[in-house]
Amino acid sequence: MTKVFIIDDDVQIAELLSTAIEGFGLVTECFNSAHDFFEISVSDIDIIMLDLNMPDMDGIEVIRALAITGCKARVILISGHDVGVLHSAEQLAQAHALKIVASLTKPIRMSDLKKLILDLAVELPGEQQAMEGNHLLPEVNELSEALKNNDFILHYQPQIDVRTGKLIGVEALVRWQHKHRGLVYPDMFISLAEEHNLIGELTDIVIKNSISQVKEWLQSGHKIPVSVNISADNVKGLYLPEQLMDVINNNQLDPGYLTLEVTESALMGELVTSLDILTRLRMKGFKLSIDDFGTGYSSLSQLHRIPFTELKIDKSFTMSMCNDVESRAIVKTCIMLGHELNMKVVAEGVESQRELEELRSLGCDIAQGYHIARPMPEEQFMEWFKSSLG
Repeated sequence: MTKVFIIDDDVQIAELLSTAIEGFGLVTECFNSAHDFFEISVSDIDIIMLDLNMPDMDGIEVIRALAITGCKARVILISGHDVGVLHSAEQLAQAHALKIVASLTKPIRMSDLKKLILDLAVELPGEQQAMEGNHLLPEVNELSEALKNNDFILHYQPQIDVRTGKLIGVEALVRWQHKHRGLVYPDMFISLAEEHNLIGELTDIVIKNSISQVKEWLQSGHKIPVSVNISADNVKGLYLPEQLMDVINNNQLDPGYLTLEVTESALMGELVTSLDILTRLRMKGFKLSIDDFGTGYSSLSQLHRIPFTELKIDKSFTMSMCNDVESRAIVKTCIMLGHELNMKVVAEGVESQRELEELRSLGCDIAQGYHIARPMPEEQFMEWFKSSLG
């Protein structure tokens, strides 16, 4: 069962948070000293609420210690400091590979806390519970066998027009249907595939299955474009444009039905090769999206060099923009920049109607996120799609 650990030197605040969270149906444990907290064990499915301003061991020291212990629990940062300090702490924690799920400023609104905690608890029956008891990472021989047997399925997350609410495409997200572990999610095997030079095979499966699905939808009268993530290794493969065209031609599809999403970090390596491949992909009619925009180190130079058709605002900005003026400013600037460069702008991580309305007011084009729909298998997606038609 999920447990919420509250680390706050203010006894009254800790007790208030504890009472509220237990009222939501979860178990809590309070620590007024971070040193005491490190004497207990924490499960990967637990939640840690950490106040940054602690006297004996401050929040930054706690973040460092959590990283050293390899903590996989979900972390909520709390601070009475200005938002700049909170942002810096969040960036540091993410750099340490900690699972930062939210940052809250004091005083904390109980309505926001309730939604956050309940949303985190609801995740367990889906993605996280599927991995509960499967903490050991798959081995490369398992992955190789799965690739040979094509033991992968796709889940589709809808992308909607912000102004009209109508579906305009989906993002295809790969899942491994493991014969013993059950459904295995990407964070359990993508890095393994990259480390052992198997990511090309995996991407090939995802693209072929995605294009096949698009063709099937077209035959049913539904024009639904699909977006697929490609890795750094993919954008180094000089034959990628020809390989994709072969798949497109075999399915008699327009390349415009496929958008390839590339993260900024994937472009930081062999830039000349990446520029060669991505430019040729655009010339052949494929669409290109720069993913997680704003989290890399050379965003503007990448936009200048590479002919992207779409800019995806990182979810960390979308999810905090309604309560954080700096995040809102970044989202607004990304939208303006994308439009000035003739790109569509996608906001991912939309988790509330308030965020969707704010994006509409800012002129964002496309939205995706849990508020709209979670990633789902094709059959479930089609039910969602048909119901959305009214």
